[in-house]
Parts: sequence; C-alpha cells; structure tokens
Amino acid sequence: MKTPISDFVKKYAEAEISRFHMPGHKGKSFLGCEPLDITEITGADVLYSCNGIIKESEDHTSSLFGTAHSFFSTEGSTLCIKAMLALAIQGKEKPLVLAGRNVHKAFCYAAALLDLDVEFIYSASNHLCSCEITAEDAKRAIEGCNRMPDALYITTPDYLGNIAEVEGIARVCREYDIPLLCDNAHGAYLKFLPKSLHPIDLGASMCCDSAHKTLPVLTGGAYLHISKDAPKAYLENAREMLSLFASTSPSYLIMQSLDLCNKYLAGGFCEKLADTIGRVNEIKEKISAEGFCVKKSEPLKLVIEINEAPKLCEYLHNNKIEGEFCDEDTLVFMISTENTQEELSRLCICLKTYGGDKAPKREEADLVFKAQRVMSIRSAMLSQSELVNTRDAVGRISAAPAVSCPPAVPIAVSGELITAQAAALFEKYNIERISVVK
Repeated sequence: MKTPISDFVKKYAEAEISRFHMPGHKGKSFLGCEPLDITEITGADVLYSCNGIIKESEDHTSSLFGTAHSFFSTEGSTLCIKAMLALAIQGKEKPLVLAGRNVHKAFCYAAALLDLDVEFIYSASNHLCSCEITAEDAKRAIEGCNRMPDALYITTPDYLGNIAEVEGIARVCREYDIPLLCDNAHGAYLKFLPKSLHPIDLGASMCCDSAHKTLPVLTGGAYLHISKDAPKAYLENAREMLSLFASTSPSYLIMQSLDLCNKYLAGGFCEKLADTIGRVNEIKEKISAEGFCVKKSEPLKLVIEINEAPKLCEYLHNNKIEGEFCDEDTLVFMISTENTQEELSRLCICLKTYGGDKAPKREEADLVFKAQRVMSIRSAMLSQSELVNTRDAVGRISAAPAVSCPPAVPIAVSGELITAQAAALFEKYNIERISVVK
C-alpha cells in the first residue's frame, strides 16, 4: 500500500531545501526527528481542506476500515469526540445526547462547548472504570426521555476492556432513528479480528479510534470514522467540524505515522494480531492457574483484580514492567502486536513468581450512584470556580469533571451536586482537591 505523506516528506528532507517556513528548527536535528517535521508547504496538502497526499492516505485508511471516509486527527480521539458530537447535533435546538456514564473528560468538555443537554445512562457495574451498557439499557433510556435524544453515545471498549452490545444498541438506535456514536479509542484493532468487532461494522454511525493506543502510531494519531450508512451531512461537514476544534498546525510527524500505519495494517497485520492474541490468552490461562483473578476483557487487554494491586504494581515496576493502570484493586495491561515474545514471557514469569497475596478484592467497590444535576455542564464549567479540599466539597456544585482516571465513570460531572457519598469516593481514589462553582 502506498504511503504518500511519508514519501513526500522523506523526499523533501533529502532535497536539502533552505527552509524559510515554519517550524523554527528549520529541519536541524535537536531531537533527531526535525528533518521530517514540516508544515503545510506546497505539495504537502492541508489537513482540513485536503485534496492531495493527505486525502490519498485517508482514502487508503477508509478502504482498510470499510468506511464512507476515515479522517485523520493529530490531536487524538479528543478532537474526534468533539467533531463527532458537533456533526450529530448540527441544526438542533438545545440538543440532547444520551451517554453511558463512563465518558472521557473530552466528552464533558465537548458538552460544555456545544451546550449539550446530557442524560447519563447508568448500569449495574460497580467499578469506576466500567459502565456496561446493554441494548435494553439503551431502549429504556430513550423511552425515559422527555424528548427524543439527538444521539446516543457510548464508550466501548471501556478502560477495563469490556465491549458493549454495540450491534444490539445500534438496532435500538435505528428503531428510534437516532445515530449511535462510539468512543472506540481503545479498539482500533478490533476491525482486524477474524470477525470484526469494530463499531462501524456493528452499526455505529460514527466512531473515533485512537490509533496510537493499540497500533504502531505516534501519540496523538487518531481516526474519525463515518459509516457508509450515516447521513450524508456527516461526511460533507466532517472537515469543517474537525477544523472548528483543531489546531491550525497539525503535526506532520503524526500524519506520517498514520500514513505508514496503513502499510502496516495491509501487510500481514491480521496474522500478527492473531498470533499476539494467542500468546495473551496463554498468559491469561497460566496466571489464572496460579491463583490470579483475570477478568474477561477485549483480546489485547489483561485485567487483574487483586486486593493488593499497588504491591503487585510495585513488584512489576522493580522488574522493569510498566502496566497501563493501577488502583487499589485492579491492574490493567495494554498489549499490542509490537510487544515481543520476550516481553510477554517476562510479564508471565513475573506474575507467576509473585509471592504476595493474589486474592481478588475482599469487598465490593462502592456502587456508582446516580448524581443530581443542578446546573448545565456548560454553565458550571464556565462559571467562576475554586479548588477546595474534598472533605469541604459536600453540598457544593462540581465545576470540572472529577474522575479517578480517564476514561472512567465520573464521580461528579460539571453541574452536579457533590454528596457525602461522592466525597467518600474522591478520598478513596486519592482526589484531595476538586474544583467547585463559587
């Protein structure tokens, strides 16, 4: 598969042109990548009005993912989430969006910028990193609204690797003629399983993928995917909505990374992915036999529930192994096809030889509770605010979304009343100070 962006930049760097354009390093090496770091010069195309090499590379990505079009983002899924929501509510008066409670903070910021009314969907999940929405939950939430929502938004996979019933939820959304939007930041690779679990293939109208999370892409590389079945207006207005929130100086290093990833995906990735998943499954089986509680999760995540998670995390750190996430009772490891067999073996051996307590948490985590909204997200987030100690926040209104880690079920979203139960959860997750409306 051709790599037009990478090829252009490489040729430009090798031409030893005198650079009287941005960036200020002029291609001279400080970190080492500067010769390949350019701006939107002649021939390089312009990301949000592209008709040259960027458009050609995006077309390759679109063919790989089977979309109407896949747009590049050099600002992660954060940018894609804002654009996706803006597309879904264009032309709507006081738009309403239904959303699973485990939204990333980027969703809350988009809700403030777009002045969305948000109704959260809660689940029976009792972990602050998980909100497992079912088709029945979605249908019940839609029917419980005072007015028809303009979109339904879910995060899948979530931070603990749970994959939502996307296909069933999509059917419900079609029944009520509302678009399904998916934050698929952790699941770009799901397209390349023997049976695709990618949201676009399961009926979502739009979704974002953080390519950098699970594919060999520089941090910040992401996709906004538009389904072939989505309204034409989404496709026609996507670049405009992306440019509304994006920097006017997109990173050509990140774009080259996304461009080269196309070649990687087309060149035997499915086989490499299958091999990696097989090795991960072996690790899960082996450490389960050693007494670890391994949670069911998407294929490239290893999630361990253990009462002494911080001790295990420290043990692994001392053995030169860094996981993705650790709280009081859960460890999360994100694995990709670029983790070597040696690295996976080292992880397995270290876990098997861990001499500490391997028992899962002894008590159930506090249930996520339904919060009381007293201000809109926009009003609260744009109000004057102050930082207060957690113990002094009871009875105050949250100004900024407070989570134990992103993406997680927010303990308090902007505009919600902070209760004693919320304050207790803040303390449990070591959130000592929070922003409240003055």
